[in-house]
Amino acid sequence: MIKKLDKNKDRVIRHERVRKKIGGVQGRKLNGTAERPRLNVYRSTNHIYAQVIDDVKGHTLCAASTLEKDVAAQVADLTKCEAAKVVGKAIANKALALGIKQVVFDRGGYIYTGRVQALADGAREAGLEF
Repeated sequence: MIKKLDKNKDRVIRHERVRKKIGGVQGRKLNGTAERPRLNVYRSTNHIYAQVIDDVKGHTLCAASTLEKDVAAQVADLTKCEAAKVVGKAIANKALALGIKQVVFDRGGYIYTGRVQALADGAREAGLEF
């Protein structure tokens, strides 16, 4: 009998593995601090969510998604990739308003392509640095 693969279970394992690594590129930790919080991405079938998280305190500093009223009005007639770019710009604007200029990008175990990449590009265009 063929078992159906649980893609989300595999994603969670990848996410935990990436979060466990310390030292990655240029000696950066992948845990968010107050000076450089973590920009986390969650992608469902229809929506995309982003949070800026301070892992030291365990607080979400700001969040944006395609379900927010102001963002939902902008993305009504757009594709999912274009909507992700709008969410990236929205989260960057909220983070910059809080005085956060640099973040660590946490792709959440997803492959860095498509909607995840579009969100990151939108955040960079709005002024966030990874």
